[in-house]
Amino acid sequence: MVDVPRVPEQRRPASGNTPEERTEGHPPEVPTSRFSVLGPVRAWHGPEQLNTGSPQQRALLAALLLRDGRTATASELIDALWGEEPPSQALAAVRTYASRLRKVLPPGALVSESGGYAVQLADGALDLALAEDLWSAAEKARSTGDLCQARTLVNKALGLWDGEPLANVPGPYADTQRTRLDEWRLQLVETRLDMDLELGCHAEAVSELTALTAAHPLRERLRELLMLALYRSGRQAEALAVYADTRRLLADELGVDPRPGLKELQQRILQADPGLAEPSAPSQEPATTVVRPAQLPATVPDFTGRASFVNELSDILSTAEGRVMAVSALAGIGGVGKTTLAVHVAHVARTHFPDGQLYVDLQGAGARVAEPETVLGAFLRALGTADSAIPDSLEERAALYRSVLDGRRVLVLLDNARDAAQVRPLLPGMEGCAALVTSRVRMVDLAGAHLIDLDVMSPEEALLLFTRIVGEERVTSEREAALDVVAACGFLPLAIRIAASRLAARRTWTVSTLAAKLADERRRLDELQAGDLAVKATFELGYGQLEPAQARAFRLLGLADGPDLSLAAAAAVLDLSLDETEDVLESLVDTSLVESAAPGRYRYHDLVRLYARACAERDEQPPGERDAAMSRLLDFYLASAARVYAIERPGDRTVDHLEPTEHAGQDFSDDTKALDWLHSEAACILACVQQSLGAGMLRRAVSLLLASKDLAESGASSLRYELATCAARDAAAALGDSLAEGQARVALAQVLSKVGHFDKASAELARGVELGSVSKDPWTMGNALNEQGIIAYCVNQQAASEAYLLKAIEEFRADANRAGEASALCNLSRVLAANGRTSKAIDLARQGMSIYDDLGYNFRLANARSALGIALSDAGHHTEALVELNEALRVFAEVRQRLWEGTTHYRIAQVHLAARRPAQAAQHAEQALSTGCVGGDWMRANVLTLLGRSLDTIGQVDRARACWREALTIHDGSGAPEAEEVRALLSPVAAA
Repeated sequence: MVDVPRVPEQRRPASGNTPEERTEGHPPEVPTSRFSVLGPVRAWHGPEQLNTGSPQQRALLAALLLRDGRTATASELIDALWGEEPPSQALAAVRTYASRLRKVLPPGALVSESGGYAVQLADGALDLALAEDLWSAAEKARSTGDLCQARTLVNKALGLWDGEPLANVPGPYADTQRTRLDEWRLQLVETRLDMDLELGCHAEAVSELTALTAAHPLRERLRELLMLALYRSGRQAEALAVYADTRRLLADELGVDPRPGLKELQQRILQADPGLAEPSAPSQEPATTVVRPAQLPATVPDFTGRASFVNELSDILSTAEGRVMAVSALAGIGGVGKTTLAVHVAHVARTHFPDGQLYVDLQGAGARVAEPETVLGAFLRALGTADSAIPDSLEERAALYRSVLDGRRVLVLLDNARDAAQVRPLLPGMEGCAALVTSRVRMVDLAGAHLIDLDVMSPEEALLLFTRIVGEERVTSEREAALDVVAACGFLPLAIRIAASRLAARRTWTVSTLAAKLADERRRLDELQAGDLAVKATFELGYGQLEPAQARAFRLLGLADGPDLSLAAAAAVLDLSLDETEDVLESLVDTSLVESAAPGRYRYHDLVRLYARACAERDEQPPGERDAAMSRLLDFYLASAARVYAIERPGDRTVDHLEPTEHAGQDFSDDTKALDWLHSEAACILACVQQSLGAGMLRRAVSLLLASKDLAESGASSLRYELATCAARDAAAALGDSLAEGQARVALAQVLSKVGHFDKASAELARGVELGSVSKDPWTMGNALNEQGIIAYCVNQQAASEAYLLKAIEEFRADANRAGEASALCNLSRVLAANGRTSKAIDLARQGMSIYDDLGYNFRLANARSALGIALSDAGHHTEALVELNEALRVFAEVRQRLWEGTTHYRIAQVHLAARRPAQAAQHAEQALSTGCVGGDWMRANVLTLLGRSLDTIGQVDRARACWREALTIHDGSGAPEAEEVRALLSPVAAA
């Protein structure tokens, strides 16, 4: 912990000198005033800011405020204002200033005694006092292990600063206090950054530390924190380069070596010391005690039997503390009760995992299993990690996940896994943590796992479970019939539960009635004892007792491939009102055939879904109703996504080129709710696309891709969007549908371009243009040419880029697509700015902005502002450029366009570097690296090159070269022409 000097405690007046004793008669009321010294010296009375007068008058007020209620004598005030050479009329001046302040301040605020003065302060009236209180509370929180709260409190204290303390206040006293307060603020920043690293926020810390080390180059503690943050971010070469830069700087400026702590850190980095992955000063309790996920599903109240397994697993979990990691894997056929047992044991063992429990259904029995990187993203959010801090790749997410869990005791329940490969990245891997895994297969290749094969229940356990659900009175009188029932269910827990629940819900039935139905109607007892068929027979029992409306809903809703269904989507499938749909779904939840995933969302167990589809194939009449139901679902998603698109991009002609729908879709009250819907339904939307690629629905599926392009542009669902678009392209090609294929290829190219796969994107666009000519589709032609222009610009083919964009403008204008025209104009502005034609570039960007402004755009207007900012910067108008780029940055963050947000940080960094502000440039370049940019690895290499230039300018030469080496590796790997520029930077001549 950084030792931060405390501001002297001067809150209470000395004895005999209380505010009451300073005035005669009744004490005045404490004025509702506020004062600030952590910036300009200001005063407020209620909401009104008061005029504190001349600089000398403010100096007097500051001297009194910093005494925190104690009286200052006239001589002390004279020394404070003028030091050793006061003017001849200094005393009179002090009295004049005091008199003027008394008139400005509320009555009773400024009091006099024995020729001296004091400002009467209420608790919390002075910003400095508030900062000190927040720091004290932060110290207390940190001492108890609550790092999150401590960090929040320090941030609040830092937020009270409003520029330079005592700004523009003259006098030796103000100079001394200004220096002291500046130093205190810097040490508070170091403390907060230290806590950032303890909390695993090293990637975010790099940007701020880069700027701070540039501003305070001789402050070794900042250099040490930067080295550690870089190392934990996987940037070992840069971390070592920071040490080399520091050693050279200290030798040149002070003639000294780095302090021992910095040298030791360098050696530990060279040795890849595992201890560096842990917090340098671990708290007494886990660092994230405030964030304790409790994700376990509810345990069933009638859990029965399995005593030996419960004891075995509980013993393993209870000894997790002190072990590297406890892993238990439960295997067995579907419906055998793996999840029920695992959830029950997890609840029993909760007290051994005070830092929380994580749960996920990995959907291993389905066609589309949960991707480990998606699961890790959800886990990291549940553990308190900000979205902006979650990296993209599986490897980086897994590493951050283990780092976040380090020092915590968390239980992870991984339910319904497909295989060990899916599970491995999700294991905590840390001492004190444990994982419970359920799967249909034995995970013999999961190293170190304690394997359990779960079989069906014993007859006694099965009968006990049946009795607990149905009721002892009904079973006791018909014990033999009850034994017949559980035997017919193959002693499979899920089958028993469904059968017993059905019986419990029908008070007019006897147990014998149920037993007769099993024996008579099913006549499949051999199948009930034969693997998965046992589950099917059990489901058949529940399905056979459904009312016609329930059975229809069960069959049709099981057709959808998504992980779950919202109430509105289900209503579209069933062609019912929301109320009717909710009633039927809730009745299905009661039968255990459908699960309530969350309020308003429903899902099937994997095997139940397969059974529901079998029922639909067998029972749905007429057979075309199955296709009609899926068509209604596709219509719902397309109409709803089109509404989101129209809200986000008013006036964009894309919505006019989408296929028509018969369903109105979902209404949205505002932009935020629309975007929330789109991102929450991402998996369902893309699953629907891939399920709707037949001849009758293909074009609508492609339209759904076009309407939901925000899923790709935000970066959150880019990979899934790309896979769905590839499938749509291939399906369209197989069916010979040139319109759908052309649109799908352009949509795919847009995704590929944003992740830097320019060659693949160009190939898709070339074919897309051919198909667009055949189909005469203006959407395909305009967007393909626009994207070709963007790619040509990125690969430094400026003449080709200009030609493509001019053609795109023609296509968009012919289609009356003003939004498309604005996009192409802004892209052309970037091209002309890069070629030195800045005046025309500025004009084009302003034209684009005007169009977007007329259309009421938000997101795309930010793109136009970005283009204008680039053109202004290239023209040397750096201040105006930053105004446009900062506004674009705000909008991109607001609409959750993470990749555009990172790209804008890069553009801002370029402006700062051009304006000879390398420290600010480095800070924004670091933010671009941590956020991610449009252009994938290619853009990352460009950001590293810019960061290296910035660092080189501020004297961090070794770290700059480390950035350039990484950039060169990326560019050489892709064959990018920028490699030569970076190679030149690394050449001995450039270094000299």
